[in-house]
Amino acid sequence: MSHLIAPSILTANFLELRKEVEMINGSEADWLHLDIMDGVFVPNMTFGFPVIKLIKEISTKPLDTHLMIVEPDRHLESFLAAGADMLTVHYEACTHLDRTIDTIKSLGMKAGVAINPHTSVQLLENILPDLDLVLNMTVNPGYGAQSLIEYSYRKIRQLRELIAKTGSNALIQIDGGVGLANLAGLKEVGVDVFVVGNTVFASDDPVQTIRQLKEI
Repeated sequence: MSHLIAPSILTANFLELRKEVEMINGSEADWLHLDIMDGVFVPNMTFGFPVIKLIKEISTKPLDTHLMIVEPDRHLESFLAAGADMLTVHYEACTHLDRTIDTIKSLGMKAGVAINPHTSVQLLENILPDLDLVLNMTVNPGYGAQSLIEYSYRKIRQLRELIAKTGSNALIQIDGGVGLANLAGLKEVGVDVFVVGNTVFASDDPVQTIRQLKEI
């Protein structure tokens, strides 16, 4: 499988959100990544259901929705109703992770688990066979335009080995500090899906940048 590119609208121009989403529609991007932050689990706040619904109306890409919120179980059905195609919750935010993943899948969405940089991949061993993706945060979540944490390469290798060991089909996704200079090395250690924010939206030609990211 060729690697996937999932631009994150966290760093888009929200005054021109329709234009930004339509740009992604016309690009070679595979998914559209939505970072949902509540100001509690992470220090930043982003947007909620009304904005997701509006994006869903115009997006031709699957909505890859990353919940950086406390008590995600309270809102799973609402994210489905808003238009999420994939729903990723944080290991650190879920008291009963199996139940949460079961619920997401029963609602018809693909289910993912995200882990913060300091969280060991070994903690996912038992649940890996039930996951569609694992999002390994390569920066501390909450803000865009951060530099990738170097030990992330080791964690990705460990996660790739664990996926093979458990017979899981989960994709490895990373978020944070991804760009043209380091994507090849990250792909080499086992990443399947790259979330990109500032690299795309700060580019003079975002569509061309996405094309370059896909061709690496």
